[in-house]
Amino acid sequence: MADSAPGGDDSKGKNAVAQPSTVGTIMSRHVVTVTMDDTLAKARELFAKFRLHRLLVVQQKLLVGIISDRDLLKAISPNVGTTSETERDHATLNKRMHFLMSRNPVTVRPDTSIEAAARVLLEKGVSCLPVVGEQGDLLGIVTWRDMLKAALPARASAA
Repeated sequence: MADSAPGGDDSKGKNAVAQPSTVGTIMSRHVVTVTMDDTLAKARELFAKFRLHRLLVVQQKLLVGIISDRDLLKAISPNVGTTSETERDHATLNKRMHFLMSRNPVTVRPDTSIEAAARVLLEKGVSCLPVVGEQGDLLGIVTWRDMLKAALPARASAA
């Protein structure tokens, strides 16, 4: 019999949906950034306001670093915002990004394949990749969640 098995591969059929293939097609272009001279207080505010896990540090539109919400939590006194807060605790909020940021973050270009970017995430042990242009200008960011969404087949529309 020439019948195909249920759930068979229809990837070449008329119902197939093209999957995104490059980082540029799945990256987020709306990136929240800080400068090297911004304070940890500003980073704390941005993390809370936008519910982010990472901020990209730029200098004249060029990516120079990255800071995670975990980096911030480690750098700020646990007493900030409590009744036990002292001047010294509060002073931790005045530290500048360049003291805390990770420099030279691992990046990809928009034409990098999603598969290659996923390999970079795994090999480097990072959870996101800033996307930069030829001159190092920040274009966007792609996370492991973006890649996972791209890898999963699109949901069929309800009929």
